[in-house]
Amino acid sequence: MRIGILGAGNISRSVAPTLAAMPEIECYAVSSRDLQKAEEFAREYGFAKAHGSYDEMLADPAVELVYVATPHSHHFEHMMLAIAFGKNILCEKAFTVNAKEAEMIRFSAAKQGVFVAEAIWPRYMPSRKVISDVMNSGIIGVPNTLTGNLSYDIDEVRRIREPELAGGALLDIGVYGINFALMHFGTDIERVESSVKMLDTGVDAMETITIFYKDGRMAVLTHSIYCRSDRKGMIHGDKGYLVVENINNPQSLSVYDLNDQLLAHYDFFDQISGYEFQFAEAAACIAAGKLEADSMPMADTVYVMEFMDNLRRQWGMVYPQEK
Repeated sequence: MRIGILGAGNISRSVAPTLAAMPEIECYAVSSRDLQKAEEFAREYGFAKAHGSYDEMLADPAVELVYVATPHSHHFEHMMLAIAFGKNILCEKAFTVNAKEAEMIRFSAAKQGVFVAEAIWPRYMPSRKVISDVMNSGIIGVPNTLTGNLSYDIDEVRRIREPELAGGALLDIGVYGINFALMHFGTDIERVESSVKMLDTGVDAMETITIFYKDGRMAVLTHSIYCRSDRKGMIHGDKGYLVVENINNPQSLSVYDLNDQLLAHYDFFDQISGYEFQFAEAAACIAAGKLEADSMPMADTVYVMEFMDNLRRQWGMVYPQEK
């Protein structure tokens, strides 16, 4: 499947080597508002074509899948543009700024008959099923508590600091913690409580999120832009607990009993980088005529955006483009 990358920034540079190693993907085109940047990217990563405008690339009928990799403040605009050109889309997280935009993308893509999905990579990884299967196998008993943390030292990064770019910890890294909880504990939620520390620019810098489930379970998530955390996820039951190394891109799963004795261990190293699974599923879904991804259907994307909208309402945090 011939892919066109919209935006030649850091995430595209992280993903491009993986795309080049995938037999089902052809590195066909890249576009940037800076032609020289696009040309340098194409030469470095082996893309056939480079474009100095998004419209120019989207007008090429040979482009079968567009990977939107611009800042999430611009995702809505760029996805609507791709939809207008009749292109299938895989868009980086956070999918949009808010749930309203996500719903509009969902409606517009369905109306146009094009595929659209969010590139939130842990949703597509084989590790997701392994973690859920082990959790539900009975080896740790009845699961009742989930914890997850993801923090990076990124407080000086421009797109993190600026409200105009929909900055803050929540949409950039908090989305991973939220997805970890929802993937493994579900969405039958009673209430959500949170605490937040804001940057002087008006976006969130650190937060804790506590999710109370109707069946009595609880999930606690922590995110920060000031430090690199251990990034672990843990699920506790009445007979033991499991530890996921790196909820962002799971590297391993360890299972312990109540005496902290190791019962089982699973390594997740059978991958190029972890990015490949979302692209492989998008290509397979498009080939099968599907308009959404099996691992991250649009209803789930909209739900996550609504979840984050509700948190921002608790904090009184509104992005300039929402006013």
